[in-house]
Amino acid sequence: MTLLSRSITVIGGLLLAHACYSAREHSALQSLRTATTATLTSSPAAAASLPVDIKLETVISTFIILLGLVLGTRPLRPIEWRVWAGKIEREGEEGFTDNAGAVDKDFMGNPFNVLESRPNFVDIRKQRKEFADWVQKGDAQKKH
Repeated sequence: MTLLSRSITVIGGLLLAHACYSAREHSALQSLRTATTATLTSSPAAAASLPVDIKLETVISTFIILLGLVLGTRPLRPIEWRVWAGKIEREGEEGFTDNAGAVDKDFMGNPFNVLESRPNFVDIRKQRKEFADWVQKGDAQKKH
């Protein structure tokens, strides 16, 4: 995360903590008011909900936290292998940097290298040429 996204997330967290504290204090004051009213009168007091300003502060602080988290995410990678391989060929490692400019720790290079370096991957044309060369060497040795 960059400094900007971290600071936005921290500010949103502080606002959310303040909204939670305000809601707790409002609840404590309401329960004290209800207990005091119940001792003075026999009718139960109406249940009061949170004030609008506390609700708004909670919603706004949640959106501020989300904004900070979204700004701090790294760019999305291509989903299709052919697009990913094309990006690697065009841009190299620089195409897979995070927001801070560092190379992505999950960067593993060309995704097709896995297919080409398998132990059971066989190049038939190369083996056919090697076999033909071997046969020609054997024929040449028999003639001498």
